[in-house]
Amino acid sequence: MPVADTSQLISGVAERYASSLFELALEAGSMEAVGADLTRIQALIDGSADLKRLIVSPVFSADDQYKAISALVEKFGVSGLVGNFLKVVARNRRLFVLPGIIRAFRLLAARHKGEITADVTSAHALTPAQETELKAALKGVTGKDVAVNVTVDPSILGGLIVKVGSRQIDTSLRTKLSTLKLALKEVG
Repeated sequence: MPVADTSQLISGVAERYASSLFELALEAGSMEAVGADLTRIQALIDGSADLKRLIVSPVFSADDQYKAISALVEKFGVSGLVGNFLKVVARNRRLFVLPGIIRAFRLLAARHKGEITADVTSAHALTPAQETELKAALKGVTGKDVAVNVTVDPSILGGLIVKVGSRQIDTSLRTKLSTLKLALKEVG
């Protein structure tokens, strides 16, 4: 199966799961709590190579994944709705699409609230103050409330890559160094 087909399949699965969770959260009136729990789960995934491996590796059985997710939900006090949802995802061997589910849920929630979403890549996790400042700056540029979806990627070294719709602003140190390297090659 070509790569594009695989990513479309994963995206479709993630969107279906996210849509189900969104409907349940809407019905329960717990959109904010679900969003907060998913943000915590994403932060745990970003901060743990072992958890990342558990999610993406086909080596772990559905039972192993279910037990690990159940323990995680218990340890971190994840709410009933998200906790049960994660267990279902694990039981169905779909944990590998969890980051996609979280992204898709955020998009649905933002659209529901009339917000636009910015995908932000940072070399390190943003503090709440930095995230608030970034949201304010993006609101100034777009004129709308902006939900920020932060991904941590240490390989960009520093700065940010911000993508809003089809626009991208890349202030990453990696890109600046690449540009400088290219300019030096042209000079020499």
